[in-house]
Amino acid sequence: MAQRTAVTTEDAPNTDNPYSQGILVDGFLFVSGFGPVDPETMADVDGDIEDQTDRVIANLSAVLAEGGGSLEDVVKVTVYLDDMDDYDAVNEAYANHFGDEPPARVCLEAARLPGDVSVEIDAIAKVE
Repeated sequence: MAQRTAVTTEDAPNTDNPYSQGILVDGFLFVSGFGPVDPETMADVDGDIEDQTDRVIANLSAVLAEGGGSLEDVVKVTVYLDDMDDYDAVNEAYANHFGDEPPARVCLEAARLPGDVSVEIDAIAKVE
């Protein structure tokens, strides 16, 4: 059986809900989905969808860093939007973080996201 290690950081939102911010197993870090929540205030960030996407990716980055990785190590993400009309704007913000060889990705519209946020992203990274 593979050894699993929970990854937790104060630099990303942490709730009392029954999930880990990340799980490290066999060199892969599975990062839970995050919305645009400021980890210091636990409030949704103000701003447009690009600002919200930037905060989401900052939350992912914090967990990745705690688990020994970075955005460059991400191999797969799933983007959840409450309105597919935001797709192009989210892509712009997303592209600013993932460079020339972005990870594989799925993007879908969800009827409703936790906390009624507009965007949520989860990630899988290969870390050593």
